[in-house]
Amino acid sequence: MRAWAISWRRSWGNGSSRKSRVSCATEPTRAGAKPSTLVGPITSSSACDREHHGNVTGTSREYREGQGGESMASAENHESLDREIPTFCRVCEPACGLVAQVRDGELVRLRPDKENPVTRGFACNKGLAGDEIHRDPDRLDHPLRRRSDGSFERVSWEEAIQDIADRLKAIRAAHGPNAIAPYVGNPTAFNTLAGPAMGALFAQLGVRRSFSSGTQDCANKFAGSEAVFGSSTMHPIPDLAHTDFFLSLGSNPRVSHASFISIPDPVRVLKGVVARGGRVVHVNPRRIESEKTRAGETLLIRPDTDVYLLAALIHEIDREGLFDEEVVARHGKHVAELREFVARYPAERVAGVTGIASEEIRALARDFARAPSASAHMSTGVNMGRQGTLAYWLLQMLVFVTGNLDRRGGNILSVGFYESAKAGRRSYDEGFIESEYGRLRKGSLPGNLLPDYVLREEDPVRAMIVVAGNPVLSIGGEERLRAAMEKLEFLVVIDLYRNATAEYADYVLPSTDSFEREDINITGLGLQHQPWIQFTERVVPPRGERREEWWILGRIARAMGLKSPFDPIPMDATQETVAGADLERGLWGRIDHMLRGRGLTLDEVRAKPRGVTFEGLTPGRFYSDHLQTPDGKVDCRPTGFREAEERCEAEFRELEAEGPTRLKMITLRDPWMHNSWYANLERMKRGPKHQNYLYVHPEDAEARGVVEGDRVRLASGHGEIEVELRFDDDLMRGVVALTHGWGHARTPGMRVAHRMPGANQNALLPTGPGSFDPLSNQAFMTGIPVEISSPGA
Repeated sequence: MRAWAISWRRSWGNGSSRKSRVSCATEPTRAGAKPSTLVGPITSSSACDREHHGNVTGTSREYREGQGGESMASAENHESLDREIPTFCRVCEPACGLVAQVRDGELVRLRPDKENPVTRGFACNKGLAGDEIHRDPDRLDHPLRRRSDGSFERVSWEEAIQDIADRLKAIRAAHGPNAIAPYVGNPTAFNTLAGPAMGALFAQLGVRRSFSSGTQDCANKFAGSEAVFGSSTMHPIPDLAHTDFFLSLGSNPRVSHASFISIPDPVRVLKGVVARGGRVVHVNPRRIESEKTRAGETLLIRPDTDVYLLAALIHEIDREGLFDEEVVARHGKHVAELREFVARYPAERVAGVTGIASEEIRALARDFARAPSASAHMSTGVNMGRQGTLAYWLLQMLVFVTGNLDRRGGNILSVGFYESAKAGRRSYDEGFIESEYGRLRKGSLPGNLLPDYVLREEDPVRAMIVVAGNPVLSIGGEERLRAAMEKLEFLVVIDLYRNATAEYADYVLPSTDSFEREDINITGLGLQHQPWIQFTERVVPPRGERREEWWILGRIARAMGLKSPFDPIPMDATQETVAGADLERGLWGRIDHMLRGRGLTLDEVRAKPRGVTFEGLTPGRFYSDHLQTPDGKVDCRPTGFREAEERCEAEFRELEAEGPTRLKMITLRDPWMHNSWYANLERMKRGPKHQNYLYVHPEDAEARGVVEGDRVRLASGHGEIEVELRFDDDLMRGVVALTHGWGHARTPGMRVAHRMPGANQNALLPTGPGSFDPLSNQAFMTGIPVEISSPGA
């Protein structure tokens, strides 16, 4: 959950047995400062998810196609366009500017917006494919209800809303609020109005069990920031415009851009660092595409060992007397305890486990500490390991102890249009609950426990509302998830498609896509390299009977007799009539309130089609204005981490014992998929892109008697799949790589995905108790031990 989501939550949030779950598919279904720039209107002719260690290989042409240019949609009939509307992408955090070309009320084409003041004509092919998602014939256009035989039938909104409300009320009355749980998917982070609607409904239902895609993505960062800085919404980002040394772990900006650094065209920015004589080091188990574009060098590391490298770097910097002792003494606490912890992991001890020679570790430590300025960042390739929270802590310590926190060219807190640090303020010890599964972090429960909560005999979850998510394919342990979905007494899915999870639903409700609703780019708040805000109007009317999530959830709340921040809502209500009637209570009221702290109003932002920019990353205020710990000190070794530190040591010894020959699987991303919801685009699956491949170092394949092109059995201790093997000598020996988001063989409502299903990498992941980080609820999804064999072996 991003900073904006916490703000929304705190603002708005103060059966019989199932029929067949097998679908017969009848229907495819920053306070007071003024902004630095107001970007004015235009004329009609005006001209990056989860990131992971590694990426797929491909031809230069494929990667050029994947990183820029125009929409892959047909370019015919470009003349006589009725309107050109500035908007922005809702796929990943940079929110790259787009121009939507509309004819006769239809979205016909998207192109990069060269006049956008921040993104300046950059957009990747995923964003430019948004028009194809809008027009996809398999999109849901009407509410669907499951029949007794497992097929689906079209029903009216009135009928669907009333029945959903009645059944939720009955389950809650019979079994209490613990019986109902939501699952909230990644796209809701890019939907401004979904947050208050979800908060309003789920708070009034008394929901205490909730799940989200955040525990498969970045939950470790919120937990780590809360422990170190006193707020889960404080994430200082690298000042890449000025840094002399950038250390990046578990990221591949060339392909998947950069999570928790909202930067359009990151490769251009990193090339700029190198061009001015700086150094960029990518720590990764594979020589990544970013290196090949001269945007840095790669230091190969064994999967899920980054925490030990970070500890060794800090220890070696300390050993050589390179701590900035003045900064550390003035702003830090528990510094001696930090030194004690990292002393366990000198370079010579860590070398064997990480696969990095001790001399290289010491050289890297010296170079980082002695650089005029240095910055560091990590992404999901580290988040998803067993020590993601400790790794994020140590990354912040690496920057802090070298004096690079809140320093030009180091890591600086981005503010943007709203100072979000206070929104996430909380004592670390207040952030946990005790449960039958042990101590869990408040907020989103571990996704890896979702099946356990449903399949248990005592006080199970009986009903779920899934909003823009696909847990069946997004969480580890596919078959247990399918069993859980089957057991639910009631399931409602709100989505663009009838996805794999929706195949088990009682109701599947059609939501609008990003071009069918008003929005602002709130997701990157507190993470933007160049802070800005843009409002986009609705580009085209919704097709069919598609409705926005706020509308759907608001109608359900009303039908259940619950209050809502936008109640009453007549069936024909629009955003304009609701928000216009009472702005402070309306859907956009909270945004307007947040903007007024910057001397702006929502109307002023609306009047600037390409947005409002603010001052860039500015050091000098972190310790005095933003740090949220009660004593105003950076906690260099949080006391709540003690048990995790012991687990860290135990896992180090485990890694020492297994040696370097054990195959470990990492998750990849390619330019043609985005989690599981881009699976239905025919043009994204042309030629060899029709399936996900298992990438293996040729020497590892030879040692196992398999060759390129073989269908192989890939097995872990948790499941197995069959997948086609391809060679990749950019991989470190002992590492295999597979893209997630596939596995649509049982998803008939998405016909392209169903025809080219690929294999579900998450089927190989651990699930249940012990499969997630107790500090954060973050799932273990990388560095998974696997073995390869021929299918008949």
